[in-house]
Amino acid sequence: MVEMKEKGKFSFKETVNKIGLPTLIIGVFWLILIITGGFLGISMSTLLSDTLKRAGMNGILVLAMVPSIQSGTGPNFALPVGVVCGLFSLVCSIELGFTGVTWLLMSMAFAIPLAAVVGFLYGKLLNAVKGSEMTIATYTGFSIVAAMCLAWLMIPFKNPKMGWFIGTGLRETIQLDAVGGAQILNNFWKFTIGGEKGIIIPTGMLLVFGVCCFIVWLYFRSKSGIAISAGGINPRFAQASGIEIDNNRIKANILSTVLGAIGIIVYSQGYGYAQLYSAPLMMAFPAVAAILIGGATASRAKVSHVIIGVIIFQGLLTTALPVANQLFEGTDLSEILRMIIQNGIILYALTQVKGGGK
Repeated sequence: MVEMKEKGKFSFKETVNKIGLPTLIIGVFWLILIITGGFLGISMSTLLSDTLKRAGMNGILVLAMVPSIQSGTGPNFALPVGVVCGLFSLVCSIELGFTGVTWLLMSMAFAIPLAAVVGFLYGKLLNAVKGSEMTIATYTGFSIVAAMCLAWLMIPFKNPKMGWFIGTGLRETIQLDAVGGAQILNNFWKFTIGGEKGIIIPTGMLLVFGVCCFIVWLYFRSKSGIAISAGGINPRFAQASGIEIDNNRIKANILSTVLGAIGIIVYSQGYGYAQLYSAPLMMAFPAVAAILIGGATASRAKVSHVIIGVIIFQGLLTTALPVANQLFEGTDLSEILRMIIQNGIILYALTQVKGGGK
């Protein structure tokens, strides 16, 4: 006789397994920080406004992890490859004289085909190094950033808004105010909840993030997306079923690279600056940590994991800085806290790749 579990019976272990231990721990820790901040007199509306802004800025970069994880290549530690494509498209759009909304749209229009080509080449590389994808991805991202440091100096851009005052090459930080590109999406349909000092909702940026999430969600319910997921879950069975795993891995990495390119454009306009040279070097690690905090593993990820993870992770970073500064005056523990949480979550997830995952 088969034993049936009583319906409605609460099981703490099952709840933890369903939510995910890292998500639960970090979520509770964030809640404690918010409560602590309230007792210390820190404005809750400011913290929540900054959390929403940072979540919108970083959301698409985190979303870029979903295709690569679903395809079986693991978290995309080569996110700087897509980021560099986006930055190159961004500065090309400025060089051509585009401003305002036109600059934003043209930057994305340039970024998508460029990132698709680069993503195709990157996907071919990963197919040649099966079993070592995450290691190769990390070094690929580092190498691209280093190579582009030379390119930013050598490509003959002429626009005075981007170049050094003396000599050739692009500045390390390019102000987007000069082309009317700073916070375009943040201010689009922006509104405040709770009066003048209430929570600011960056509607435009959240809408773009939401549209990208919907497109990825829809794609992974299409025939092509299901084939990618099937190849990631069980490559041998998928291959026996006639699914072309290598081609699907390439498709997934093209999508991931394109999302990375669009993500950095959205991030830059929200930040108000475009940062070149070594700035993209470590951008993959916060994105990987965010999706893992959201409940993803190194082998399975959903759009819901992206949304939950980016809100918790960015909320934690936003809250930790003022709270740590209030509790420990004269010190800066927020960066240490960020590194411990970020790298600790990545380490935990990588230990769960084989056996013992959710």
